[in-house]
Amino acid sequence: MAVPDVEAAPLKKRIILFLKFSIFLSLGLLVIWLSLHNLSPSEKNAILESFRDANYNWVILAFFLGICSHILRALRWRIFFEPMGFHPSFKNTFYAVMVGYFANMAFPRLGEVTRCGILTKYEGIPFNKSFGTVITERALDMILFILLFFLMIFTQIGTIGHYLRTNVYPKIQGKFFDPFSNPLLIITLAALVIAAVVSVFIFRKRIKNSRLFHKVWNLIAGFGEGLKSLARINHPLLFVFYTLAIWFLYFMMLYLCFFCFAETSHLSPGAGLSALVLGTVGIMVTPGGIGLYPAIIQETLILYGISKTTGLALGWISWSAQTIMILMVGSLSLILLSFNKKRNEQIGAH
Repeated sequence: MAVPDVEAAPLKKRIILFLKFSIFLSLGLLVIWLSLHNLSPSEKNAILESFRDANYNWVILAFFLGICSHILRALRWRIFFEPMGFHPSFKNTFYAVMVGYFANMAFPRLGEVTRCGILTKYEGIPFNKSFGTVITERALDMILFILLFFLMIFTQIGTIGHYLRTNVYPKIQGKFFDPFSNPLLIITLAALVIAAVVSVFIFRKRIKNSRLFHKVWNLIAGFGEGLKSLARINHPLLFVFYTLAIWFLYFMMLYLCFFCFAETSHLSPGAGLSALVLGTVGIMVTPGGIGLYPAIIQETLILYGISKTTGLALGWISWSAQTIMILMVGSLSLILLSFNKKRNEQIGAH
């Protein structure tokens, strides 16, 4: 399978991709506007002064640690393929990872498909097998994220816990209710479940022949292939080391930015953990975390006594370092892949 080409996609798919991108981008721009429009002129000047006074040596170091994290991700991804009998080169695997992140900056979740397509094109690895490993990889990252979330709650309960009790829990209690206290709701849900089961039984042949069913089935099969390769990996300790090291580097990329400002340089690694976990949520919601990531970092650091101007400046600096790194290395990887393609064509011509 070739690398996905958005321009060559059918008009309907291009429209859907454009709408998805527009919605996520609009959400990010809305968050940017909300975080800036209420700032007074003096606060805006304070943010600009924070940018001018920041020590960017730490940002440069964070930039290179980000590249190291993606190198480890490429090395970890190669381990998945060994039990399948594939041995992709590190060069193409790294290019695929970086082009995938680059694609995700434009269209969320396009990167997963893109990087699998690259390995199919340049390494001959069947798409469904590589895509299964990506799904497994994402599942592992989500498990580790959840573990870090609970670690944050337990270690930062005095700060985060107070914020949850005063700002989050009351809103949740005001908007939701106990569904089991409403018999009518229980009956309605039970009827919907029964209707769904009966419909699946009646139309089971048509469902099995549908395109959607085959897509879902291939997705499940690919995930199964990924789990099988995970169970048969040849270097389990190395795999665990790569996984932990990747997230440690993610943490260090953000925590090093704390030392850009005198006001945040005293913060503990626990504050960095809170910023990492909550900031990751922003990256999940908007493309590359645009707008939302700096705002979440700002709100998180306020809990630790940091002014909102410094917190917002730090959030933008950290986000910018990560984004510039992906744009630079991702675009360079795409260029190098195109040269690789030309060389292969020249060899084939001779």
